[in-house]
Amino acid sequence: MRTMDRKKSNRHRIGEEINWILGLIIIIWIVFIADIFLPLEHLGLIPRDFGGLVGIVGMHFLHGSWYHLLSNTVPLLVLLVLLAGSKANSVSIVFVICLVGGIVLWFIGRSSLHIGASLLVFGLASFLVAAGFIEKRPIPLIISGIVMLIYGTSILRGILPFTPGVSWEGHISGLIGGAIAALTLIPKTNNSRYS
Repeated sequence: MRTMDRKKSNRHRIGEEINWILGLIIIIWIVFIADIFLPLEHLGLIPRDFGGLVGIVGMHFLHGSWYHLLSNTVPLLVLLVLLAGSKANSVSIVFVICLVGGIVLWFIGRSSLHIGASLLVFGLASFLVAAGFIEKRPIPLIISGIVMLIYGTSILRGILPFTPGVSWEGHISGLIGGAIAALTLIPKTNNSRYS
């Protein structure tokens, strides 16, 4: 594929995926507003509690404050757009990160309520970085460099257990989920879907 066709193709992919990306962000915001009026916290993840398994899906939509919501919205939007530009199967990658990361968190997390989309944020960052190194192709490497530059310090701070009320185990679980998604979903041949 020629360079011009690749650029057009990547832009076209972002255009195609922007609707589901914005839809996901809007749903997260709607759930946050609904949580003000309805008790939705029971949809969060509680490690090693079978009732808390629903949180593998539900935790990503729940946030404890406006600050928590905003601090996840911006990086989530940026990372999802970068993912869409990579020509990856974004929906499958998000699904695997949430599923694997949620299961890991269910096993290793502190016995408390875990909520927020930061597991997904850390998973997307991990996926994009791993994709760059696995593919060894220019665009994934550039994307991984951008992710490391923008979020590297936040990722390092986020996995250290020093900030009270922060699910550092969720962040580590997201990193694991993103790496596993990259290892399982990125084709190992030169005829990759990434460019």
